[in-house]
Amino acid sequence: MKTILMGLAVVTMLAGGGWAAETRPLVIAHRGASGYLPEHTLASKALAYGLGADFLEQDLVLTKDDVPVVLHDIFVDTVSDVAKRFPERKRADGRYYALDFTVAELKQLRVAERFTAKTGEAVFAQRYPSAVAPAEFRISTLEEELQLIQGLNRSMGRAVGIYPEIKQPKWHREQGHDISRIVLPILARYGYATKQDACFLQCFELAEVKRIRGELGWKGRMVMLIEAKAKGADGTDYGALCTEAGLRELATVVDGIGPSLGRIVTWASATEWKVTGLVQAAHAAGLVVHPYTVRVDELPKGCPSADALHAALFREAKSDGVFTDFPDVTLAWLKR
Repeated sequence: MKTILMGLAVVTMLAGGGWAAETRPLVIAHRGASGYLPEHTLASKALAYGLGADFLEQDLVLTKDDVPVVLHDIFVDTVSDVAKRFPERKRADGRYYALDFTVAELKQLRVAERFTAKTGEAVFAQRYPSAVAPAEFRISTLEEELQLIQGLNRSMGRAVGIYPEIKQPKWHREQGHDISRIVLPILARYGYATKQDACFLQCFELAEVKRIRGELGWKGRMVMLIEAKAKGADGTDYGALCTEAGLRELATVVDGIGPSLGRIVTWASATEWKVTGLVQAAHAAGLVVHPYTVRVDELPKGCPSADALHAALFREAKSDGVFTDFPDVTLAWLKR
């Protein structure tokens, strides 16, 4: 089986020798099929795979013993029962950090649908009901997830890619752990090291993106994530990056950008919307654009429907792909 990635095209040679080609925007499963199952669990990733996603996202943080695990946050108290199992392990700020636990300890936790740490209330009330259906979901390591995806690629005859994010590398280094230096060799060992491999590496911190490309010598595809706010906690000036000059500079380092939805399209009302020029400017600089995040249960302010959101992102703005909590909904719109 062979896969070629060209911009927004996905070309797959199936196990039987035939070619399946689709030139459409990429469907990137945000934390897996997180609209249906607890985020970043192996079950959520397997479901996203089955629903037809092209890429599966892995947010990565480190454990105390330097094992990369798949979690959206450096905290574990909003997706697990850590406060019940290890009540004495919270820091002075009242939070529980993955970095304070070994991977063996994190494996003891039960993962649930995301909730608010202070109240215990679900962030998305209509999603998987962990309180009444507490299944055995667990935190997975990066390697466990890569093994799952590659196993499914072999058994299913597909070539679904990965989309790992280095989470808060500056904070990790301040804590004495170099997450990027640990993650990159693991990716390479599993065959993700060049721009021909089905992998986009992403990060919100510009200094780390440059370090990964330069000092650490990453040769694979890379995406600069761009928040809605003007500047990041590490000092990255997102506003400057979205200018024509900023995008041209980015193009010397990365292959694409991952901006928040609001940087692509905004709604004044259900019938009035505005598409910014960011995608067009990024394309002029040679960058692909994969905005985040489509949620049918949390649409942008003023957006009337998921169909309207997809139409604006793809038909109007010409985005090359999108992060989505509901990969089946996005794929169905694209197929229609």
